[in-house]
Amino acid sequence: MAALRSIPRERGGWWHAYVCPAHGVELDHGDPLIGVFPEGGARCSYGCRVDTEVVRGAWLVLSHQAWARHIRLLAHRGESAEAVARLVEYAGLYAELAGGRHDEAQSWMLRGCLFHQALTDAIWAVNIGHAVWTLADRGAEGLAAVLPLLDDLERAALDAREVLVGRGDLASNYTAWLNAAGTAASRAASAVRGIPWEGAKQWRDGESGLYAHLRAAVAGDGWEWEGSTYYHGFVLRAALLALRGTDPAAVPADVTAVLAGMTGVLASIATDGGLLPALHDGPYLRAPLALEWLELVALTGQFAPSARLDAVAGQARTELGAADDGLDRELGGWFAGAPLGVLPETGAATVFADTGYAVLRAGGVQALLDFGPHGGSHGHRDKLALYLYGAHTPWQPDYGQVPYAHAEFRELYTSTAAHPAFRVDGAEQAECAGRLLSADASSVTAEVTSAYPGVRAVRRMEAGSCYLVDLLTVTAPESRAVTAQLRPGTALDVQVRASGAVRTTWYGTENLHGWHTATTPVRPFTRPGPGPADDPGRTRTWVDFTAQAECVTFASVYQAGDAGPAVVDITLTEQGGLIVELADGTTAVHGAEA
Repeated sequence: MAALRSIPRERGGWWHAYVCPAHGVELDHGDPLIGVFPEGGARCSYGCRVDTEVVRGAWLVLSHQAWARHIRLLAHRGESAEAVARLVEYAGLYAELAGGRHDEAQSWMLRGCLFHQALTDAIWAVNIGHAVWTLADRGAEGLAAVLPLLDDLERAALDAREVLVGRGDLASNYTAWLNAAGTAASRAASAVRGIPWEGAKQWRDGESGLYAHLRAAVAGDGWEWEGSTYYHGFVLRAALLALRGTDPAAVPADVTAVLAGMTGVLASIATDGGLLPALHDGPYLRAPLALEWLELVALTGQFAPSARLDAVAGQARTELGAADDGLDRELGGWFAGAPLGVLPETGAATVFADTGYAVLRAGGVQALLDFGPHGGSHGHRDKLALYLYGAHTPWQPDYGQVPYAHAEFRELYTSTAAHPAFRVDGAEQAECAGRLLSADASSVTAEVTSAYPGVRAVRRMEAGSCYLVDLLTVTAPESRAVTAQLRPGTALDVQVRASGAVRTTWYGTENLHGWHTATTPVRPFTRPGPGPADDPGRTRTWVDFTAQAECVTFASVYQAGDAGPAVVDITLTEQGGLIVELADGTTAVHGAEA
């Protein structure tokens, strides 16, 4: 017999605490609509059962959020009686529990009412508001009982936004969701009351509204300022949700350009198979994240379509399997007018100079170079990291991040050690920014001079005829131990030969072949290390190439298994030039820029 479903009767905490203290994995959600914390404790995939107050509070967040999404889905599917009944229940519960700011929130948090964080309140309120709006448009009865809840949600969003903006955080990703929550709640209330919406100045056009936030938060190259794939999509999704019922042609031209640019960013970094690199903080692989990508692709497709994002949606559905609830398929007609023109296809090379990313495709490899600003509290110490993807295979991905409450694993996944970057004397990089030196249709070169005192590093990636070249040159005022790191996301074999370059083979849906050498003798060292952050206990073969030198160039060539003619060997000259030999007898020379 199926378990009865019920809305939980307690306030929620902080979802990031829903993590196994031993293994760093997110705990199993079970069925969050049951409304009762799992008997015996929340399960870890390694067999642990965890039952603490903070884990219970985190589970309550997941349950309340799942209920808000479920009610929204009921509304879209015409199950009005059930949706209204649940909304009325929430109206009473909110009045009972959320009369003031949550007194159990941590000191650094922008305190919420139903949850520890006002951001969590806002995400929940967006789903509640849109559910009511949909029901009102369908003429559902009984919604007047929900008006006090909607008014309280708008007021809570406004109060939290005033605190946030008052401390100079207009550009915060919180602002995006507070504006989306205020918009959804107030528009839903207007729809129930049968009156025109008068909140445009407050939530959309005003000095702290949606448009002002986007102007402040998004760089000229289209990236949300933190440089995190997750928070970029998070802000874009909030904005498009807030623009429900708006004609894209009526949005100010500069804001339209921002939204189209943000969509273009995701299209540019996505692989042909729909993988999105998990740059900086954000989950690596998570079912609720896949649902968010599906919703975002459904919305961007009606505002600024990109064919490349269709593959992202396909990948998300594959990851979800039976957990796909189909909400994204209910969102047709979201805007009041036709979409803008289809975004142009991306080329072989794309550079985001402000945020500091470059994408280059060659030899069946999609490479992404990270050289930009640190990215605030969601940044990683990863300057000049080089990520490698196939269409469907994350050979060397950014590992993403664990739920934030696990301090030790969060620090690990922020560290230089966990990225395919460089280290000096085994130390961590400083939080710093690099800069672009040059870029054209087939190459990108960037440098960083503040990761270590007195040390300059330059990384150049270049497209060969059927392969990718990577040249990393590190210069110091005296001899230092310099390490170039490989951090695979897949199984990896390393082969040291009697002479010549070290060989690597990376496995997956597509295979990758690598050749590695340096201008001075290097010591290749392999060791087990944590893989992507969705499961820190799943080890991968970490590889460190270390040289003792004042100046060293590490050279690598990468080629997908189905590209050709095949690379057979590589040789570095004393000047740092790289000779690549191919199976058809041809050679090519590539030069380092230092």
